[in-house]
Amino acid sequence: MKFLVITGLSGLASTLAFVGIVAAQQAGDVKSLRNDPLDVTNAIEDIYQQNEGRAARNYRQQPPIIPHSMEQYQIDLRTNQCLTCHDWSNAGERGAPTLSMTHYLDRNGTQLDTVSGTRWFCNQCHVPQADAPALVDNVFKPSSTR
Repeated sequence: MKFLVITGLSGLASTLAFVGIVAAQQAGDVKSLRNDPLDVTNAIEDIYQQNEGRAARNYRQQPPIIPHSMEQYQIDLRTNQCLTCHDWSNAGERGAPTLSMTHYLDRNGTQLDTVSGTRWFCNQCHVPQADAPALVDNVFKPSSTR
């Protein structure tokens, strides 16, 4: 009895493996959404267009978008060039929007004089504004237009 079960399972496994290999070969090359081969680095054009004023947000608590290029900004463990203009101590004289006070709170809610380490890497949440075509159709509607 055990022999029949083992034989049946091994036959089933080999059949499934063969079908999987055939299906993978028929699927062809993997294609990306960007229409370029996967091993080619895309060249990004200078498509940043700074708009006057702040861009409308699509939902509450959406991080504001960055209305300028970030190409030359250094953000690493020791340096954050965004703070040159946007830190509360510099924003007024530079005419830049200041950071939200939440950026100066640590994990426990204690207020700090410098940006919290959990908010140090700006491009985790904030993205540069770009006038680029969408890769896929988007049917998102802002919450105020229900």
